[in-house]
Amino acid sequence: MSVTRRVAFDDNSVLVELYGVHDRNLARIEQLANVQLAARANQLEISGDSDDVGVAHKTLTSLYERLKRGLAVDTADVDAAVRFARVGGDGEDEGIRTRKRTINARSPGQREYLAALRERDMVFALGPAGSGKTYLAVAMGVSLLLAGKVERIVLSRPAVEAGERLGFLPGDMREKIDPYLRPLYDALHDMLPAELIAKRMESGDIEIAPLAFMRGRTLSHCYVILDEAQNTTPMQMRMFLTRLGEGSRMIVTGDPSQTDLPRGERSGLADAVETLGKVEGIRFVRLSSQDVVRHDLVTRIVEAYDARDRSKSKG
Repeated sequence: MSVTRRVAFDDNSVLVELYGVHDRNLARIEQLANVQLAARANQLEISGDSDDVGVAHKTLTSLYERLKRGLAVDTADVDAAVRFARVGGDGEDEGIRTRKRTINARSPGQREYLAALRERDMVFALGPAGSGKTYLAVAMGVSLLLAGKVERIVLSRPAVEAGERLGFLPGDMREKIDPYLRPLYDALHDMLPAELIAKRMESGDIEIAPLAFMRGRTLSHCYVILDEAQNTTPMQMRMFLTRLGEGSRMIVTGDPSQTDLPRGERSGLADAVETLGKVEGIRFVRLSSQDVVRHDLVTRIVEAYDARDRSKSKG
């Protein structure tokens, strides 16, 4: 049923930021919530289906309150507010504080993930590209390191597929592995100044290494992330998980749909999910296309591939 609802704002000084440059934020809300918005002085008229109007109203009031608290609003914040409004949430969470920024959940799934990262010593995050698996894990690690709650961060991922055939690549060891660890460097640079990253890496407070370098170690009092875990073998995964030492936390992230393993070889991530699913103290968080916070097209691409895979499995 089509309805019209009005919302009034008592602080005109924040309306320019709420509406966005050339009403860009309003246009985004119209697109995502499937409504029509008409501005009249300090009021907005929302027209559309009753449920959609409710989503738009909750989105606008949430963003308005955010601005009144002195926080900025950009397109990503608008998108997040709509996501939370659709599931009845308020979109607010404690956030992760790093040296460069405070990072908040941008979807209900990400909020669940952040809660798991705070509460559990071992977390598996499964989901598609762009759903924040690695980024949020690195952010939490940086926050804990800066607060002195862990002594160091260890970031790892399989290099050159699951076999880690580094010897076939040109250059010294650093040059061989850097391209495969670049996403971890990128996440760090979003959260810490470059000079601080260099200083922390030199002192050993931050370590980035391929999975093969984890063998034989015990990782104590640190925050450990295994990224791209779908490209591990069951043996590699078992080796990694058993590195967990006293006072440490371990995060395993991966996209089960994008394994680079040879055809017919079982993924260590899938094996771990099956084997450890009922082990007390381990949390499994499953993110979906609804948690993708990259370009809109990424969400649609993920959904299209998922639909094709479901169709093939039924056939």
